[in-house]
Amino acid sequence: MTSSARKNAWSSGFTGAGVGVAVIDSGINDSHPDLWNSTHTASRVVYHQDFTGTATTNSNGANYDLYGHGTHVAGIIGGNGSLSGGQYQGVAPGVNLIDLRALDANGAGSDSTVIAAIQQAIALQNTYNIKVINLSLGRGIPVSYTQDPLCQAVEAAWNSGIVVVVAAGNYGRLSVNGSNGFGTITAPGNDPLVITVGATKSNGSTSQSAETKASYSSKGPTTYDHVVKPDIMAPGHGIVSLAAPGATLEAQYPHDVLNGTDGKADYFTLSGTSMATPVVAGAAAILLQEQNTLTPDQVKARMMKTAYKMGLISTSAYVPHLLQNFVDFYDLFSVGSGLLNVQAAVANNDLAPATVGSALSPSVTYNPQAHTVSLVYGNSTVTNTSVVWGTSVVWGTSVVWGTSLVNGSSVVWGSSLPWLDNSLSAFSVVWGSSTGNASATSVVWGSSVGNADAAFSDAGDDEQ
Repeated sequence: MTSSARKNAWSSGFTGAGVGVAVIDSGINDSHPDLWNSTHTASRVVYHQDFTGTATTNSNGANYDLYGHGTHVAGIIGGNGSLSGGQYQGVAPGVNLIDLRALDANGAGSDSTVIAAIQQAIALQNTYNIKVINLSLGRGIPVSYTQDPLCQAVEAAWNSGIVVVVAAGNYGRLSVNGSNGFGTITAPGNDPLVITVGATKSNGSTSQSAETKASYSSKGPTTYDHVVKPDIMAPGHGIVSLAAPGATLEAQYPHDVLNGTDGKADYFTLSGTSMATPVVAGAAAILLQEQNTLTPDQVKARMMKTAYKMGLISTSAYVPHLLQNFVDFYDLFSVGSGLLNVQAAVANNDLAPATVGSALSPSVTYNPQAHTVSLVYGNSTVTNTSVVWGTSVVWGTSVVWGTSLVNGSSVVWGSSLPWLDNSLSAFSVVWGSSTGNASATSVVWGSSVGNADAAFSDAGDDEQ
């Protein structure tokens, strides 16, 4: 989302004020002035709870966030730019933030810590008006989303009326047997209810038309279930946001630290779907301030319908430290419904059905005789008649994903993609029971990576 789009939303009076956003991450350093209220008398981080059982302070005086990831995410959602003259403001600078610390000083955690944090967000929903959960983290997919306790946890939050925004993952450069990064979405971004976010890069411009997919941003379809993901894209490359003093990431990448107006190391640059996710979470908070009766499905559908359709066929990115060029196609599994356009979403008044699952991400099925891949609406609990882009003229598939990507019920993509010939080894990677991120199913919990050749770091990527 461009700065002009943010300012247009703010000029309409929407800054996310009064909306609670739960950040399930490595913690939030609430002493950063950019997270204070407008009178600078109190922090807008209104609640802290640790689920890791590890230390919450370090020798540098950092509180709650010893890794430095959660504070950065919180700043993208709701930083007010106090120490940057307004240059590094978040998307919704009026929100309240609920810090549910599920990752330790190394950015690692477990299913149990994340699930416990999600459950606590649900328990605190009415106390802090929690409308949004941000999950800039992920792990591999060992089973169908219908059997995964983590996916069941995010569905419980969604069913309770909380918008859940999840990182797609950063394995888009992983090419198993020529799969070109397809099938690398991480959990719980594989759940069809939630909003799964991929990352774009600005290429030095403030124009939406200049944004291109970041090569590390994970692609669908999802493992086992073949759900169409990501749902939407947002800026995630080279994002400047808040630093946590003495945190692990800042120590590892000191050249990415920036000084604020007080001359101290107040800001930090990171890249990844971890950074794109809070952009969408902040936008959700703005929509919910504008219309607090919106259901999670209505927020998701409105964002996807109004997204800027990225009318590109393919782009390439060269990564010097890998000495490699990566090519991305702009199909459903790479860019979803397109690039978040918060100005258009705020201006839109269309309402999807309020029923849970009306904005369910569709799955796809392959017809080996016709060599076509078609969208499948609904699942065992949600009928295709209740899926908003499956049956409605207003919310039809071409409106959501763009006419260049959908032709009737069949998805259209480039001839070089790996599932058009089932003799290719890449075909079994994408369409088998274990897709491209099967090798990641044993990876421990961590923040969604942006430096694609580093296990769990969002810093230091020099994609060009």
